[in-house]
Amino acid sequence: MSGGVGALIAMFLAGAGVFALQGRGGEVRDNKVLDEILEVHVRDGWVSYRALKTERNRLDAYVTSLANASLDPASREQQISFWLNAYNALVLQTVVDHYPIAQHTKEYPPHSIRQIPGAFERLPHRIAGKSVTLDQIEQTFLAAFHDPRVFLALGRGAAGSGRLRSEAYAAGALERQLSEVASECVSRAQCFQLDQVQNRLVISSIFSWRRNDFIDAYAGAAPGEFKERSPIELAVIAFTSPRLLASERQALSKNTFKVEYLPFDWSLNDLSSRGSR
Repeated sequence: MSGGVGALIAMFLAGAGVFALQGRGGEVRDNKVLDEILEVHVRDGWVSYRALKTERNRLDAYVTSLANASLDPASREQQISFWLNAYNALVLQTVVDHYPIAQHTKEYPPHSIRQIPGAFERLPHRIAGKSVTLDQIEQTFLAAFHDPRVFLALGRGAAGSGRLRSEAYAAGALERQLSEVASECVSRAQCFQLDQVQNRLVISSIFSWRRNDFIDAYAGAAPGEFKERSPIELAVIAFTSPRLLASERQALSKNTFKVEYLPFDWSLNDLSSRGSR
């Protein structure tokens, strides 16, 4: 972690503490509201944005509760859960704010969250008394935990992202949830494909975007027979191998495959359009 990033995190945490989300009266709030929103409006990672927009009051109230929350010292798991839930709720709100999304550029699919100018890098959000963007949450606060599974847990409002869960993240369940996120990646064609016919390992662009995070966490755990591979290839092998079928691991062990990145699918993960895909 660079000195600048470390200083920014230290400044944020010094001003806001670390987690236990509380309301104005000091009562500790849980994520029951977000849980219910996700349970009702998310199916297999796809979101009923139209329905969510018509009853957005609860989502807005949840996001508002993050704005001036006081954050008490908390465990690593509580911190990670807080940032994941904040990010995912803010993405939902950003989409709903502009839904149906008008097309501004041909660079991205129609109705994509990327059609919203500055959705990730410029639009400010108030979290615990600080103004942050979605990119800052991902690249500064979540990156500081050195667990790259979190980048697959982010609901980026896109078909190519990790599957948005129908439940909020919770400290007591976080390890199970992140383990499921990792396994789910290996089981989805948008994240991982082992093409034994063409001898290719095709992986999500997220591994490329966050290559240093995956390398730091996993490259050293790759089996020795792959030692001539690049650091990111070693990381992907170590990350995916425990979650593969025996036949897939055997195919990988031949060590003749080529690694390719999937173009990221920025199509909106909208239930109303899923049938036409």
